[in-house]
Amino acid sequence: MIAVTRLNGRAVVVNAELIKFVEETPDTMITLISGDHFLVQESQQVVVERAVEYARRIRAFQVV
Repeated sequence: MIAVTRLNGRAVVVNAELIKFVEETPDTMITLISGDHFLVQESQQVVVERAVEYARRIRAFQVV
């Protein structure tokens, strides 16, 4: 899960594994695999960095 901020200033937590793509239009829009999408204050780069960091943390706990 990653924390982001909607344009109205409200914090929201997103399941990073459900993100289909992130684009700047110029606001940053996150689209989930369900087709739901929403605008956030964070830049595209920040959202991607948080998603990658989340994936690293999750995989660090997996037993091989």
